[in-house]
Amino acid sequence: MNENYRHRRLLQLLLDKKALSTTEIVEQLNVSPATARRDINKLAQQGRLKKVRNGAESIQSSSIDYQDNLAINNIDEKQRIAQAASRLCQEGDSIILTCGSTMKMLGDHLCGRRLQIITNFIPLANKLIENNHEDLVIMGGQYNRNKAITLSLNQNESPYAANIMFTSGKGFTAEGLYKTDMIIANSEQRLSAKAGKYVVLLDSTKLGQQVGMLFTKLQDIDLLITDKNAKPEFIQSLRDKGLAVMLV
Repeated sequence: MNENYRHRRLLQLLLDKKALSTTEIVEQLNVSPATARRDINKLAQQGRLKKVRNGAESIQSSSIDYQDNLAINNIDEKQRIAQAASRLCQEGDSIILTCGSTMKMLGDHLCGRRLQIITNFIPLANKLIENNHEDLVIMGGQYNRNKAITLSLNQNESPYAANIMFTSGKGFTAEGLYKTDMIIANSEQRLSAKAGKYVVLLDSTKLGQQVGMLFTKLQDIDLLITDKNAKPEFIQSLRDKGLAVMLV
């Protein structure tokens, strides 16, 4: 595990736990006590955590420093969903990430790992660049400021293939995934055709909601990752139709 990835994992753990002892850091990151202390010292010097006796505490400017944190709904659920999604990615994989707050969180978990990340979501791309992710593909095209994505006028199939594509939306029913934004939907359409696995990340408040247009039919979705607040009967109805569902 390289230093950049260790640091991001440590900061992510502190977001969840608020405080960790050096012993807990050693166990969670599978590092030596000397490495744990060195990481704490370095991150404390950068102002990204607070060094305390025998450990570290989270501070306001920790790893996921999104400007819109206060505006993100269901942030704890989205954090768990992103963390679960990150475990699906294997070293050497090529991963497509679309746009949205959950994708930013997922990018935080993936940054520093030996993965190719493909995206047209500029805030995510900037975050990965700032944190020295080595293999990043930014989809070309005209920048759309309102959506913070790049859009290509070329309607041909995307030249990029990926092991997994992660996406989100505004609603999800037994019919499939719904999106409300045609601009974003259009930008994702070509990408999805070249993904080996199509995974939807949604918090439970969007389940059962038929909002906008049906973007991806249920039979074309490989996995839904959502939180444990989802209604059991709705989840069972999806599973009865053959959809794999992960509750976190």
